[in-house]
Amino acid sequence: MLLKLSAAQFGMWEMRVYLDTHTNCPQAEKLYKKYSEEYKALKADYEAKYGPITLSPENSDEWLKDPWPWDND
Repeated sequence: MLLKLSAAQFGMWEMRVYLDTHTNCPQAEKLYKKYSEEYKALKADYEAKYGPITLSPENSDEWLKDPWPWDND
């Protein structure tokens, strides 16, 4: 799942860089939108299963909350 997420992110970034130099390319815009939507969906699925993939103000201290792994006996 993480590999698919990384691949979609890479495709999105590459299309963004391509669009920096080819501003009027409808195929690149279409691909960028496709990879962007795919990335958002995969990220949501991944985070639903495994938790946040990036830090944000909402989840930055999530790892501090109890119980800690060694507290479960």
